[in-house]
This record gives sequence, C-alpha cells and structure tokens, in this order.
Amino acid sequence: MEYGLIGEKLTYSFSKIIHEEISDYTYDLCPLTKEEFKDFMEKKDFKAINVTIPYKQDVMPYLYEMDENSKNIGAVNTIVNKGGKLYGYNTDFYGFLYQVSHNDIDIKDKKVLVLGNGGASKAIIAVLKHLKAREIHIVYYKENPNTITYEECYKNHSDADVIVNTTPIGMLSKEQKSPINLDKFNNLSAVLDIVYNPLNTKLILWARKKGIKAVNGLEMLVAQAKYAVEYFKDTNISNSVIDKISKEITFDKSNLVLIGMPSAGKTTIGKICAEKLGKTFVDLDDVIVEKIGMSIADYFKLYGEDKFREVEKEVCAEYGLKNGMVIATGGGAIKNAINMENLKANGVVAFIERDIESLSIDPSRPLSRSVDALKDMYKERFPLYLKYSDITVYNKNNINHCADVLISEYKNFIL
Repeated sequence: MEYGLIGEKLTYSFSKIIHEEISDYTYDLCPLTKEEFKDFMEKKDFKAINVTIPYKQDVMPYLYEMDENSKNIGAVNTIVNKGGKLYGYNTDFYGFLYQVSHNDIDIKDKKVLVLGNGGASKAIIAVLKHLKAREIHIVYYKENPNTITYEECYKNHSDADVIVNTTPIGMLSKEQKSPINLDKFNNLSAVLDIVYNPLNTKLILWARKKGIKAVNGLEMLVAQAKYAVEYFKDTNISNSVIDKISKEITFDKSNLVLIGMPSAGKTTIGKICAEKLGKTFVDLDDVIVEKIGMSIADYFKLYGEDKFREVEKEVCAEYGLKNGMVIATGGGAIKNAINMENLKANGVVAFIERDIESLSIDPSRPLSRSVDALKDMYKERFPLYLKYSDITVYNKNNINHCADVLISEYKNFIL
C-alpha cells in the first residue's frame, strides 16, 4: 500500500472515494487489529497514510517529527513517510474548523459539550479553543479527572449552546442510537456529529426534529482529506473541492424514499426515478413478500397486522442504512415512527400525493378493499405523510412528469 487509511474497522469509510477524487493515486482501506498495527508501523511500508479510530494517539511514538498543531492537540491523523522517517500532522483540526465556519456556527463565548475522550475529540477541542468558546466540557461514560459523566452533564449543563459528538456511536458499524438525550437541554443552537455514515444519525435527526441546526461529519471528512492530500503531495488545492465532493457523495449515497397511499404510483414513479438518477430501485413490499414466503394478504389473515408491522420494521431498518437507492415503501410504513426514522438515516422522504378518486380498490389488500376503507385509511394516514415527508409531489396521472418533478425536488433538497 502506498496511500491509504488505517484504523480498526473501516467498512463505513468514504475516504477512498474522496482521495481518489481529489488526487491521482490509489487509496486503500487497511483495517488493522492492535497486533497488526504495531507491525505495520514498524515496517513503514507506505508513502503516506491517514489514521482513524482508535490509533490517532497510538501512532505518535513511531513518528520522527510532529508539527506544532499535532503536538498541541496530542493526536495525529496524517502521516507522510519521507525517506524512512515518519512525519505527523493533524488535518482534523482544519477539517472541523471548515465544518464550523462553512455552516455559520457561532462558537465564540458559547458553552460547548464534547462527547467522547478519544483522539478525535482532541482536534475538536483545539478548534473550539481557537474559536474562543466560553466553556468546553468533555462528556465521557467513565469517570475521569478531565471529563464529566453524562449524569453530571444533564444535571449541571442543560444550558449548553452546542454539542459535538466525537464518539463512534451512530456509525454504520455501531448500534444505531443517539449518544446523548437532547431533551435534557433547553438552549441548544447547534449539534455537530463527526459521524458521516449514515448521513443522518439518530443524533442529527433528533436535533432537526427539535428545530436545532444539525450538521453531519461529511464536510469535515472531505475537508481534512483535502488538507491531507496537500501534505501527501506537497501541493495546494482550492477549498472549492470540499463543497463539490461533499455534494457528490451526498447525492451518490442518499436514498430517495417514497411514501404514499396504496396505488399512489410509488412503484411506477420510483422505477423511472431510479433509472434517471442511476440508483437501484427496491419495493419494500416485494422484499417483505420474499421474507415471509407468502402474499401480504395471506400473512394478514394468518398472523394479523401487528405481526406484519414487525416484519416491516425490520425491513425498513435494514434498507434505511443502504446507499444509492430509490425505495418504495408500503402505504402503512409511516404508521411506525421508528420506520421513518430508520428510512431517514440516508433518505430524503417524498410523499406521492394522489386524489383519492384515482386510487385503486384492491380486494387482495386487507386495508384498501373498498372505497370506504380507502377513505378511512387516507384520513388516518394523511397527517403522517405530511409529518414525515421532506418533499411532496402530486401524481395527476402523468407519471413521467411527476417523476421529473420529483427528481428536481430531490436534487434541490440535497444539493
């Protein structure tokens, strides 16, 4: 390996995509166990590498020299091999600084809570000090002289202005949950998460639901990569590449999730959108049928709606974490808030609205077997479709026009 990333678990990483877009080299992902890490660093068989969890501090004894930024931070995420001597840098500092400034997040004179006490947190704290935060408190699950516990945090710092998550909680390979209870705070103006895969962690979604500005870690990742490439290749690169690549990755990795009444046109419109967007189409009802081994109508008769909704919840959780898809949901997926939260992990949710007179009666579907059943269903679900949708498009029986409008709205939303 000449250029690449080392860390313990890297299946979630977008770094290969980013580096190969910015520069002209092949960039490899190199997951290492703690035993493999020692041998790798001693051999020094690389030109330049990035370092991620959990080795940002562990690499330091192997370095010939560190820049002042890395020394002050106490962590390294970029190493360049110059004639067998390893030089360490910290581009996380510049990446986070870009993320904060580009999103107009005011840190000066603010109380900031930093979640996590690992190598990633150190660069974030350095930036917060640089931006003159009034107070910085490190929140950690273990008792430590330099940190506070979550219980202390809730008790004494409910007036915090900004929260920054530097833990891996919420990452694709980790448990999908929020690292902190946002309902305990009454003064938050911003929440930042260095996790970028999925694009919208539980923490990010929770903050947005509460009307708090929330920013994922993608821009920080791309920005720190840009600065790392400058060290790798001894060159200067325009900051414009950061915004360009961030938008490209968001488009490529995001899903378009379609909700709406049965026969609203989700499947037909979804297939057209998938083809035009270069994404993969999936109908979650088809996935469920394959999973249960029978028709949905038969499953309803045998096991009832509650049992069906449990299967549906599992499928929504699985597909919500996939990338680059157009996902047509069953009409009732919105009845469970957890489904919609899971589908929003990488998804932009679009409500396909259609006049109730144009919807089809289907005797094989238990909940839409008559006009009255459809009207009752619409009355129950319409507020939920509005609640969970990011965009709404109207299917007025011109399928191709509806698909074109949906694609335009989707692109405007994410870009």
